[in-house]
Amino acid sequence: MKYNVVRNIKYDYTGQSYSSIYPNLHRYPASMIPQIGIDILKEYNISSGSMLDPYCGSGTSFICGLECGIKKMTGYDLNPLAILIAKAKFTKLSLKEIENSYQILRNNVFEIMKKEKRIKKIVIPEITNIYYWFSEVVIKNLSVIKYCIDEFENDEIKNIFLVPFSETVRECSYTRNNEFKLYRMKPEEIHSFNPDVLSFYFKKLNDAIECYKTFYLPKLKSDVLINIYPESFKKSKKGYDVVLTSPPYGDSRTTVAYGQFSTLSNEWLGINNARKIDSILMGGKSISELINDNCISESIYKINKVDKKRALEVSSFYNDLKDSINNVSENINKNGIVIYIVGNRTVKNVLLPTDQFIAEAFEKNGFKHLITYERALSNKAMPSRNSPTNIAGKTVNTMLYEYIVVCKN
Repeated sequence: MKYNVVRNIKYDYTGQSYSSIYPNLHRYPASMIPQIGIDILKEYNISSGSMLDPYCGSGTSFICGLECGIKKMTGYDLNPLAILIAKAKFTKLSLKEIENSYQILRNNVFEIMKKEKRIKKIVIPEITNIYYWFSEVVIKNLSVIKYCIDEFENDEIKNIFLVPFSETVRECSYTRNNEFKLYRMKPEEIHSFNPDVLSFYFKKLNDAIECYKTFYLPKLKSDVLINIYPESFKKSKKGYDVVLTSPPYGDSRTTVAYGQFSTLSNEWLGINNARKIDSILMGGKSISELINDNCISESIYKINKVDKKRALEVSSFYNDLKDSINNVSENINKNGIVIYIVGNRTVKNVLLPTDQFIAEAFEKNGFKHLITYERALSNKAMPSRNSPTNIAGKTVNTMLYEYIVVCKN
């Protein structure tokens, strides 16, 4: 069965970006732009009830819900960096406490930096190949900042200071910052790379506090409740009236590299399994059989004829996505609406109709597919072409469109 897809230029937002209406506290891969969620919620007159995002990332769906009047929202994600960013945005904090903490931090950092003996007593975090990714000067400065942030007793206050720290880790490392994957700069670039860590951090911190104060805090009224959990969504006794989400387009290892993007930040934040994030995200585990009972099966069969290993990897992703949809379906109230924003990626020159897969999976759970909108993908940081064969100069289009899949219970 082919589920109805309508090209809708209203949702293209040509020339717009995430920051056109909401500056982000921290860069994060493939974030849904808020304009989509806000407009689709308005189109379906959704302005109350409880909302779920089972793969919340840095929390774009919560912006959309707040803009439309939704006050109770819940999100789940397995990436600690995503949870940190989302919690920093959507936890109500005292501006006075933030300002006091800022002064304490600044004083402590610069006081320590004057005394080499104190610096030497600070334990450097366990970072894999730390001297491959950071200079000794950068390591020293980052270690002092992290030590002083860790002195805060209030974890919620600590989060707003750790978000710009994470950005500083990435920007002051030897990583290529225009990449989501973990690639090192060229040797000639490293030779001239000498970032001012403290200046960069406090500039980012000031920007983050101003952004929080101007854009996020005013939305966090006393009746707003946003719960964010560092785990995958499972069946529960809660019922939700709306789901607004943008799930991964494919396994993190080969599609959008959430784990690699977050690795250095997560290690500096003290996450023990930082290098294993990709393996625990959707499609991260190995399987031995191809998925063969739905509308994606034909595409996987074509991939299998070219590359069985890739076919199994793709099958693993869709198995996990199907299981997740089954869990979500059991927690949606009668007449509840689910909205999934997805991309249809290409593997081995085979297009994978993820939008059709999602519509079919929800219908198998008793939902009715209402509409799928197709929008031009012109404002998300994704490669427009890639090289599936790894042959130099031989590239194909990856994703040119995104799909807004709407179903009703």
